[in-house]
Amino acid sequence: MEINPAVTFKHERELMFAKRPKVLIVGAGLGGLTLGAILQKSDIPYDIFERAPKVKPLGSAICFNATMAPFLHQMGLMEEFVSLSKLVPSIQIADQDRQIKFTMTGGFDDARRKYGGETRVIPRPEFYDMILQQVPKERIHFGKKILTTKQGGNGVLLRCSDGTEYEGDILVGADGAHSAVRQNLYAELKKENKLPPSDDVALPFSTICLVGQTKPLTLEEFPHLALDESQFIRMLAGEQPYTNATFTTKRNTVCWSLVQYLDAETSRENDSFRNSEWGPEAAEAMCEQVRDQPVIAGGDRMLTIGDLIDWTPKEYISKVMLEQKVFQTWHSCRTVLIGDACHKLNPSGGVGATNAMHDAIVLANYIHALPHHPIADEIESALTSYQAERIEWVEKDFARSLMLKKMVSKGLVPMIIRFMIKYMPEFMMSKRADEIALVKPALQPSLNLKGPTHQQQEEGIPAQTI
Repeated sequence: MEINPAVTFKHERELMFAKRPKVLIVGAGLGGLTLGAILQKSDIPYDIFERAPKVKPLGSAICFNATMAPFLHQMGLMEEFVSLSKLVPSIQIADQDRQIKFTMTGGFDDARRKYGGETRVIPRPEFYDMILQQVPKERIHFGKKILTTKQGGNGVLLRCSDGTEYEGDILVGADGAHSAVRQNLYAELKKENKLPPSDDVALPFSTICLVGQTKPLTLEEFPHLALDESQFIRMLAGEQPYTNATFTTKRNTVCWSLVQYLDAETSRENDSFRNSEWGPEAAEAMCEQVRDQPVIAGGDRMLTIGDLIDWTPKEYISKVMLEQKVFQTWHSCRTVLIGDACHKLNPSGGVGATNAMHDAIVLANYIHALPHHPIADEIESALTSYQAERIEWVEKDFARSLMLKKMVSKGLVPMIIRFMIKYMPEFMMSKRADEIALVKPALQPSLNLKGPTHQQQEEGIPAQTI
Protein backbone atom coordinates (compact mmCIF):
# COMPACT_ATOMS: atom_id res chain seq x y z
CA MET A 1 0.00 0.00 0.00
CA GLU A 2 1.25 3.46 -0.84
CA ILE A 3 0.61 5.75 2.12
CA ASN A 4 -0.43 9.18 0.93
CA PRO A 5 -1.03 11.89 3.53
CA ALA A 6 -3.02 13.89 1.00
CA VAL A 7 -5.51 11.12 0.35
CA THR A 8 -8.72 11.17 2.37
CA PHE A 9 -11.83 9.16 1.72
CA LYS A 10 -15.42 10.30 2.02
CA HIS A 11 -17.42 7.10 2.14
CA GLU A 12 -20.95 6.31 1.10
CA ARG A 13 -21.08 3.92 4.03
CA GLU A 14 -24.57 2.62 3.30
CA LEU A 15 -23.30 1.27 -0.02
CA MET A 16 -20.26 -0.52 1.44
CA PHE A 17 -19.93 -3.79 3.31
CA ALA A 18 -19.34 -3.48 7.06
CA LYS A 19 -15.64 -3.19 7.84
CA ARG A 20 -14.12 -2.35 11.20
CA PRO A 21 -10.73 -0.56 11.26
CA LYS A 22 -7.72 -2.87 11.49
CA VAL A 23 -5.44 -2.13 14.45
CA LEU A 24 -1.68 -2.78 14.42
CA ILE A 25 -0.31 -3.02 17.98
CA VAL A 26 3.45 -2.78 18.49
CA GLY A 27 4.51 -4.33 21.80
CA ALA A 28 3.23 -7.42 23.61
CA GLY A 29 3.56 -6.09 27.14
CA LEU A 30 0.56 -5.83 29.44
CA GLY A 31 -0.80 -2.73 27.69
CA GLY A 32 -0.58 -4.21 24.20
CA LEU A 33 -1.95 -7.59 25.28
CA THR A 34 -4.85 -5.98 27.16
CA LEU A 35 -5.82 -3.99 24.08
CA GLY A 36 -5.57 -7.11 21.94
CA ALA A 37 -7.70 -9.13 24.36
CA ILE A 38 -10.46 -6.48 24.28
CA LEU A 39 -10.37 -6.16 20.49
CA GLN A 40 -10.62 -9.94 20.27
CA LYS A 41 -13.93 -9.83 22.13
CA SER A 42 -15.05 -6.86 20.03
CA ASP A 43 -14.48 -8.65 16.69
CA ILE A 44 -12.19 -5.81 15.62
CA PRO A 45 -9.29 -7.04 13.44
CA TYR A 46 -5.84 -6.59 14.96
CA ASP A 47 -2.31 -7.96 15.08
CA ILE A 48 0.39 -7.61 17.76
CA PHE A 49 4.07 -7.26 16.87
CA GLU A 50 6.70 -8.00 19.51
CA ARG A 51 10.42 -7.39 19.16
CA ALA A 52 11.46 -10.22 21.51
CA PRO A 53 11.64 -13.73 20.04
CA LYS A 54 9.59 -15.23 22.90
CA VAL A 55 7.90 -14.44 26.20
CA LYS A 56 10.15 -14.53 29.26
CA PRO A 57 8.65 -15.01 32.77
CA LEU A 58 10.40 -11.95 34.22
CA GLY A 59 9.35 -9.42 36.83
CA SER A 60 8.35 -9.23 40.44
CA ALA A 61 4.78 -8.65 41.65
CA ILE A 62 1.92 -6.39 40.63
CA CYS A 63 -0.52 -4.83 43.08
CA PHE A 64 -3.99 -4.12 41.69
CA ASN A 65 -6.66 -2.24 43.59
CA ALA A 66 -10.37 -1.74 42.93
CA THR A 67 -9.68 0.34 39.82
CA MET A 68 -9.07 -2.90 37.88
CA ALA A 69 -12.17 -4.72 39.17
CA PRO A 70 -14.61 -3.66 36.40
CA PHE A 71 -12.23 -4.82 33.66
CA LEU A 72 -11.51 -8.17 35.33
CA HIS A 73 -15.22 -8.82 35.87
CA GLN A 74 -16.18 -7.85 32.33
CA MET A 75 -13.47 -10.04 30.80
CA GLY A 76 -14.54 -12.99 32.97
CA LEU A 77 -11.12 -13.10 34.66
CA MET A 78 -11.93 -12.15 38.25
CA GLU A 79 -12.29 -15.69 39.59
CA GLU A 80 -8.95 -16.75 38.11
CA PHE A 81 -7.30 -13.54 39.32
CA VAL A 82 -8.48 -14.11 42.90
CA SER A 83 -7.27 -17.73 42.78
CA LEU A 84 -3.77 -16.59 41.79
CA SER A 85 -3.50 -13.51 44.03
CA LYS A 86 -3.32 -12.66 47.70
CA LEU A 87 -5.07 -9.93 49.64
CA VAL A 88 -2.92 -6.93 50.65
CA PRO A 89 -4.20 -5.39 53.91
CA SER A 90 -1.55 -2.63 54.15
CA ILE A 91 1.90 -1.41 53.18
CA GLN A 92 4.44 -1.75 55.98
CA ILE A 93 7.34 0.71 56.03
CA ALA A 94 10.50 -0.54 57.76
CA ASP A 95 13.98 0.77 58.48
CA GLN A 96 17.35 -0.85 57.88
CA ASP A 97 17.19 -2.43 61.35
CA ARG A 98 14.10 -4.39 60.22
CA GLN A 99 11.82 -2.38 62.50
CA ILE A 100 8.35 -1.45 61.20
CA LYS A 101 8.17 2.34 61.49
CA PHE A 102 4.55 2.75 60.40
CA THR A 103 1.83 1.09 58.35
CA MET A 104 -0.15 2.63 55.46
CA THR A 105 -3.73 1.36 55.59
CA GLY A 106 -5.69 4.18 53.97
CA GLY A 107 -8.26 2.76 51.57
CA PHE A 108 -7.40 -0.87 52.39
CA ASP A 109 -9.72 -1.58 55.31
CA ASP A 110 -13.12 -1.06 53.71
CA ALA A 111 -12.11 -1.17 50.04
CA ARG A 112 -14.61 -3.88 49.15
CA ARG A 113 -17.57 -2.02 50.63
CA LYS A 114 -16.60 1.41 49.29
CA TYR A 115 -14.92 0.67 45.97
CA GLY A 116 -16.20 -2.73 44.83
CA GLY A 117 -12.81 -4.41 45.06
CA GLU A 118 -9.78 -5.08 47.20
CA THR A 119 -6.05 -4.57 46.76
CA ARG A 120 -4.44 -7.86 45.80
CA VAL A 121 -0.93 -8.87 44.80
CA ILE A 122 -0.05 -11.33 42.05
CA PRO A 123 3.29 -12.37 40.52
CA ARG A 124 3.71 -10.45 37.30
CA PRO A 125 4.52 -13.57 35.18
CA GLU A 126 1.28 -15.24 36.31
CA PHE A 127 -0.85 -12.20 35.56
CA TYR A 128 0.86 -11.72 32.20
CA ASP A 129 0.14 -15.33 31.28
CA MET A 130 -3.51 -14.90 32.29
CA ILE A 131 -3.91 -11.99 29.85
CA LEU A 132 -1.81 -13.74 27.20
CA GLN A 133 -4.27 -16.63 27.18
CA GLN A 134 -7.00 -14.24 26.00
CA VAL A 135 -5.17 -13.57 22.73
CA PRO A 136 -4.99 -16.28 20.04
CA LYS A 137 -1.40 -17.29 19.28
CA GLU A 138 -1.75 -16.44 15.61
CA ARG A 139 -2.43 -12.81 16.52
CA ILE A 140 1.01 -12.28 18.10
CA HIS A 141 4.04 -12.06 15.83
CA PHE A 142 7.35 -12.43 17.71
CA GLY A 143 10.79 -11.34 16.51
CA LYS A 144 9.36 -8.26 14.78
CA LYS A 145 11.69 -5.31 15.25
CA ILE A 146 10.05 -2.18 13.83
CA LEU A 147 12.29 -0.09 11.59
CA THR A 148 9.89 2.48 10.17
CA THR A 149 6.26 3.48 10.34
CA LYS A 150 4.31 5.53 7.84
CA GLN A 151 0.80 6.95 8.00
CA GLY A 152 -1.52 9.01 5.88
CA GLY A 153 -5.11 9.62 4.95
CA ASN A 154 -5.53 6.11 3.61
CA GLY A 155 -3.83 3.98 6.28
CA VAL A 156 -0.67 3.00 8.19
CA LEU A 157 2.29 0.87 7.18
CA LEU A 158 4.85 -0.97 9.33
CA ARG A 159 8.24 -2.09 8.02
CA CYS A 160 10.19 -4.65 10.08
CA SER A 161 13.88 -5.56 10.16
CA ASP A 162 13.15 -8.97 8.61
CA GLY A 163 11.81 -7.30 5.47
CA THR A 164 8.13 -7.86 6.21
CA GLU A 165 5.50 -5.12 5.88
CA TYR A 166 2.06 -4.81 7.45
CA GLU A 167 -0.87 -2.54 6.61
CA GLY A 168 -3.68 -1.29 8.80
CA ASP A 169 -5.93 1.60 9.73
CA ILE A 170 -4.71 2.47 13.27
CA LEU A 171 -1.20 2.08 14.70
CA VAL A 172 -0.79 1.67 18.47
CA GLY A 173 2.63 2.08 20.08
CA ALA A 174 2.66 -0.10 23.21
CA ASP A 175 6.37 -0.75 22.94
CA GLY A 176 7.76 0.79 26.11
CA ALA A 177 9.84 3.76 27.17
CA HIS A 178 12.09 3.65 24.09
CA SER A 179 9.16 3.12 21.74
CA ALA A 180 10.08 2.77 18.07
CA VAL A 181 6.56 3.93 17.20
CA ARG A 182 7.00 7.10 19.25
CA GLN A 183 10.43 7.79 17.76
CA ASN A 184 9.06 7.49 14.21
CA LEU A 185 6.01 9.58 15.05
CA TYR A 186 8.05 12.31 16.74
CA ALA A 187 10.53 12.43 13.84
CA GLU A 188 7.59 13.00 11.50
CA LEU A 189 6.08 15.70 13.73
CA LYS A 190 9.43 17.42 14.21
CA LYS A 191 9.85 17.80 10.46
CA GLU A 192 6.46 19.47 10.40
CA ASN A 193 7.34 21.71 13.39
CA LYS A 194 4.48 20.15 15.36
CA LEU A 195 6.48 18.54 18.19
CA PRO A 196 6.49 20.42 21.53
CA PRO A 197 10.02 21.22 22.78
CA SER A 198 9.36 19.29 26.01
CA ASP A 199 8.87 16.08 23.98
CA ASP A 200 12.06 16.63 21.97
CA VAL A 201 14.49 15.77 24.78
CA ALA A 202 16.03 12.55 26.04
CA LEU A 203 14.13 10.58 28.67
CA PRO A 204 15.34 11.52 32.16
CA PHE A 205 16.05 8.63 34.48
CA SER A 206 17.17 8.30 38.07
CA THR A 207 16.38 4.71 38.96
CA ILE A 208 17.78 1.23 38.42
CA CYS A 209 15.64 -1.71 39.46
CA LEU A 210 16.62 -5.33 40.16
CA VAL A 211 13.64 -7.69 40.32
CA GLY A 212 12.87 -11.37 40.70
CA GLN A 213 10.68 -14.08 42.22
CA THR A 214 11.98 -16.92 44.35
CA LYS A 215 11.18 -20.57 43.97
CA PRO A 216 8.44 -21.84 46.36
CA LEU A 217 9.81 -21.63 49.90
CA THR A 218 9.03 -23.44 53.14
CA LEU A 219 7.55 -21.73 56.17
CA GLU A 220 10.83 -22.30 57.96
CA GLU A 221 12.72 -20.47 55.25
CA PHE A 222 10.28 -17.52 55.13
CA PRO A 223 7.83 -17.56 58.09
CA HIS A 224 5.62 -14.76 56.71
CA LEU A 225 4.37 -17.20 54.06
CA ALA A 226 2.22 -18.80 56.76
CA LEU A 227 0.00 -15.69 56.88
CA ASP A 228 -3.17 -15.65 54.78
CA GLU A 229 -2.63 -12.06 53.69
CA SER A 230 0.31 -10.89 51.61
CA GLN A 231 3.02 -9.13 53.58
CA PHE A 232 3.96 -6.08 51.52
CA ILE A 233 7.00 -4.49 53.15
CA ARG A 234 8.99 -1.52 51.85
CA MET A 235 12.41 -0.84 53.28
CA LEU A 236 13.63 2.73 53.78
CA ALA A 237 17.00 3.71 52.34
CA GLY A 238 19.96 3.65 54.71
CA GLU A 239 23.51 4.84 54.15
CA GLN A 240 23.50 3.20 50.72
CA PRO A 241 21.14 4.48 47.98
CA TYR A 242 18.97 1.34 47.94
CA THR A 243 15.43 0.50 48.97
CA ASN A 244 13.64 -2.80 48.53
CA ALA A 245 10.15 -4.23 48.59
CA THR A 246 8.97 -7.79 49.23
CA PHE A 247 5.61 -9.47 48.71
CA THR A 248 4.52 -12.94 49.80
CA THR A 249 2.37 -14.74 47.22
CA LYS A 250 -0.29 -17.41 46.92
CA ARG A 251 2.31 -19.85 45.51
CA ASN A 252 4.57 -19.56 48.59
CA THR A 253 7.09 -17.56 46.60
CA VAL A 254 8.51 -14.16 47.50
CA CYS A 255 8.44 -11.47 44.84
CA TRP A 256 11.12 -8.88 45.45
CA SER A 257 12.48 -5.70 43.94
CA LEU A 258 15.46 -3.57 44.82
CA VAL A 259 15.71 0.01 43.61
CA GLN A 260 18.84 2.11 43.35
CA TYR A 261 18.20 5.85 43.22
CA LEU A 262 20.85 7.59 41.14
CA ASP A 263 22.33 11.01 41.76
CA ALA A 264 23.74 13.22 39.00
CA GLU A 265 27.11 11.42 39.01
CA THR A 266 25.85 7.81 39.04
CA SER A 267 23.20 8.72 36.48
CA ARG A 268 25.95 9.74 34.05
CA GLU A 269 27.88 6.54 34.82
CA ASN A 270 24.86 4.43 33.88
CA ASP A 271 23.81 6.50 30.86
CA SER A 272 25.78 4.25 28.49
CA PHE A 273 23.17 1.55 29.09
CA ARG A 274 20.26 3.78 28.08
CA ASN A 275 19.49 2.05 24.77
CA SER A 276 21.18 -1.30 25.31
CA GLU A 277 19.87 -4.72 26.27
CA TRP A 278 21.08 -5.54 29.75
CA GLY A 279 22.42 -9.08 29.80
CA PRO A 280 22.63 -11.50 32.74
CA GLU A 281 26.17 -10.33 33.52
CA ALA A 282 24.96 -6.83 34.43
CA ALA A 283 22.26 -8.23 36.70
CA GLU A 284 24.76 -10.59 38.33
CA ALA A 285 27.15 -7.75 39.09
CA MET A 286 24.41 -5.72 40.77
CA CYS A 287 23.29 -8.78 42.74
CA GLU A 288 26.72 -8.95 44.32
CA GLN A 289 26.61 -5.25 45.24
CA VAL A 290 23.32 -5.43 47.13
CA ARG A 291 23.42 -8.82 48.86
CA ASP A 292 23.60 -7.35 52.36
CA GLN A 293 20.40 -5.29 52.07
CA PRO A 294 18.03 -6.43 54.87
CA VAL A 295 14.58 -7.93 54.37
CA ILE A 296 11.91 -8.92 56.86
CA ALA A 297 10.84 -12.56 56.72
CA GLY A 298 8.97 -13.01 60.02
CA GLY A 299 9.93 -14.92 63.13
CA ASP A 300 13.60 -14.86 64.05
CA ARG A 301 14.90 -15.13 60.48
CA MET A 302 17.40 -12.37 59.66
CA LEU A 303 17.44 -12.60 55.90
CA THR A 304 18.89 -10.31 53.26
CA ILE A 305 18.30 -9.66 49.58
CA GLY A 306 21.20 -12.06 49.04
CA ASP A 307 19.10 -14.94 50.40
CA LEU A 308 16.26 -14.07 48.02
CA ILE A 309 18.71 -13.87 45.13
CA ASP A 310 20.04 -17.33 45.98
CA TRP A 311 16.48 -18.71 46.02
CA THR A 312 15.64 -17.12 42.64
CA PRO A 313 16.51 -18.90 39.36
CA LYS A 314 19.15 -16.74 37.67
CA GLU A 315 17.24 -16.60 34.41
CA TYR A 316 14.31 -14.99 36.26
CA ILE A 317 16.34 -12.09 37.67
CA SER A 318 16.30 -8.95 35.57
CA LYS A 319 17.89 -5.54 35.83
CA VAL A 320 16.16 -2.62 34.21
CA MET A 321 16.72 1.10 33.95
CA LEU A 322 13.61 3.13 34.69
CA GLU A 323 12.82 6.60 33.45
CA GLN A 324 10.14 9.04 34.55
CA LYS A 325 8.30 11.38 32.20
CA VAL A 326 4.82 12.18 30.94
CA PHE A 327 4.91 13.09 27.26
CA GLN A 328 2.48 15.70 25.98
CA THR A 329 2.09 14.18 22.50
CA TRP A 330 0.24 10.86 22.55
CA HIS A 331 -1.13 10.72 19.01
CA SER A 332 -1.23 12.16 15.53
CA CYS A 333 -3.33 11.20 12.50
CA ARG A 334 -3.70 7.38 12.78
CA THR A 335 -0.95 6.70 15.33
CA VAL A 336 -1.43 6.58 19.10
CA LEU A 337 0.69 5.67 22.14
CA ILE A 338 -0.25 3.82 25.33
CA GLY A 339 1.54 2.83 28.53
CA ASP A 340 5.25 3.50 28.94
CA ALA A 341 5.45 4.75 25.36
CA CYS A 342 3.69 7.97 26.42
CA HIS A 343 4.09 8.05 30.21
CA LYS A 344 6.84 6.42 32.25
CA LEU A 345 6.12 6.48 35.98
CA ASN A 346 8.59 5.95 38.79
CA PRO A 347 8.31 2.36 40.14
CA SER A 348 7.81 3.63 43.70
CA GLY A 349 4.15 4.29 42.90
CA GLY A 350 3.57 0.75 41.66
CA VAL A 351 0.99 1.92 39.10
CA GLY A 352 2.81 1.63 35.78
CA ALA A 353 1.03 -1.57 34.74
CA THR A 354 -2.35 -0.31 35.96
CA ASN A 355 -2.06 2.87 33.90
CA ALA A 356 -0.99 0.96 30.78
CA MET A 357 -4.05 -1.27 31.11
CA HIS A 358 -6.34 1.67 31.81
CA ASP A 359 -5.00 3.28 28.62
CA ALA A 360 -5.85 0.11 26.69
CA ILE A 361 -9.39 -0.04 28.10
CA VAL A 362 -10.18 3.60 27.28
CA LEU A 363 -8.58 3.43 23.83
CA ALA A 364 -10.50 0.24 23.03
CA ASN A 365 -13.75 2.00 23.88
CA TYR A 366 -13.04 4.80 21.43
CA ILE A 367 -11.93 2.40 18.69
CA HIS A 368 -15.05 0.31 19.25
CA ALA A 369 -17.21 3.45 18.92
CA LEU A 370 -15.76 4.35 15.50
CA PRO A 371 -18.06 3.88 12.52
CA HIS A 372 -17.32 1.31 9.86
CA HIS A 373 -14.74 2.54 7.37
CA PRO A 374 -13.61 5.49 9.54
CA ILE A 375 -11.76 8.28 7.77
CA ALA A 376 -8.54 9.77 9.18
CA ASP A 377 -10.30 12.76 10.77
CA GLU A 378 -12.71 10.47 12.65
CA ILE A 379 -9.83 8.35 13.92
CA GLU A 380 -7.84 11.37 15.04
CA SER A 381 -10.88 12.76 16.85
CA ALA A 382 -11.22 9.47 18.75
CA LEU A 383 -7.53 9.48 19.67
CA THR A 384 -7.81 13.08 20.90
CA SER A 385 -10.69 12.06 23.17
CA TYR A 386 -8.68 9.10 24.47
CA GLN A 387 -5.77 11.31 25.54
CA ALA A 388 -8.09 13.91 27.06
CA GLU A 389 -9.75 11.24 29.20
CA ARG A 390 -6.51 9.68 30.41
CA ILE A 391 -3.82 12.35 30.80
CA GLU A 392 -5.23 14.05 33.91
CA TRP A 393 -5.20 10.78 35.87
CA VAL A 394 -1.76 9.83 34.56
CA GLU A 395 -0.31 13.16 35.70
CA LYS A 396 -1.79 12.67 39.17
CA ASP A 397 -0.28 9.18 39.43
CA PHE A 398 3.02 10.57 38.19
CA ALA A 399 3.05 13.09 41.05
CA ARG A 400 2.05 10.45 43.60
CA SER A 401 4.82 8.13 42.38
CA LEU A 402 7.45 10.85 42.82
CA MET A 403 6.17 11.56 46.32
CA LEU A 404 6.40 7.87 47.26
CA LYS A 405 9.90 7.75 45.81
CA LYS A 406 10.92 10.60 48.10
CA MET A 407 9.22 8.94 51.06
CA VAL A 408 11.54 5.92 51.05
CA SER A 409 14.69 7.92 50.23
CA LYS A 410 17.07 9.45 52.77
CA GLY A 411 17.33 13.08 53.81
CA LEU A 412 15.31 15.78 55.53
CA VAL A 413 12.50 16.05 52.96
CA PRO A 414 11.79 12.28 53.00
CA MET A 415 11.69 12.41 56.82
CA ILE A 416 9.10 15.20 56.67
CA ILE A 417 7.01 13.27 54.12
CA ARG A 418 7.09 10.12 56.28
CA PHE A 419 6.06 12.13 59.33
CA MET A 420 3.14 13.64 57.45
CA ILE A 421 1.97 10.26 56.15
CA LYS A 422 2.39 8.54 59.50
CA TYR A 423 0.28 11.11 61.33
CA MET A 424 -2.15 12.00 58.54
CA PRO A 425 -5.73 12.07 59.89
CA GLU A 426 -7.90 9.13 58.86
CA PHE A 427 -10.36 11.36 56.99
CA MET A 428 -7.53 12.69 54.81
CA MET A 429 -6.26 9.17 54.07
CA SER A 430 -9.80 8.17 53.15
CA LYS A 431 -10.16 11.20 50.89
CA ARG A 432 -6.95 10.31 49.02
CA ALA A 433 -8.15 6.71 48.61
CA ASP A 434 -11.51 7.96 47.30
CA GLU A 435 -9.76 10.08 44.67
CA ILE A 436 -7.67 7.14 43.44
CA ALA A 437 -10.70 4.85 43.32
CA LEU A 438 -12.54 7.24 40.99
CA VAL A 439 -10.49 5.91 38.06
CA LYS A 440 -12.24 2.67 37.17
CA PRO A 441 -12.52 2.54 33.37
CA ALA A 442 -14.99 -0.07 32.15
CA LEU A 443 -15.61 -1.45 28.69
CA GLN A 444 -18.48 -0.17 26.59
CA PRO A 445 -21.80 -1.90 27.37
CA SER A 446 -22.23 -2.67 23.66
CA LEU A 447 -19.52 -5.32 24.10
CA ASN A 448 -22.06 -7.33 26.14
CA LEU A 449 -19.53 -8.26 28.79
CA LYS A 450 -20.11 -8.90 32.49
CA GLY A 451 -19.78 -6.13 35.04
CA PRO A 452 -20.77 -2.48 35.52
CA THR A 453 -21.04 -0.10 32.60
CA HIS A 454 -19.95 3.54 32.64
CA GLN A 455 -23.57 4.57 33.17
CA GLN A 456 -23.99 2.22 36.13
CA GLN A 457 -20.84 3.63 37.76
CA GLU A 458 -22.03 7.21 37.25
CA GLU A 459 -25.41 6.34 38.81
CA GLY A 460 -23.71 4.84 41.84
CA ILE A 461 -24.61 1.22 41.16
CA PRO A 462 -21.85 -0.77 42.92
CA ALA A 463 -19.57 -3.12 41.03
CA GLN A 464 -19.57 -6.78 41.92
CA THR A 465 -17.13 -7.23 44.78
CA ILE A 466 -14.14 -9.51 44.80
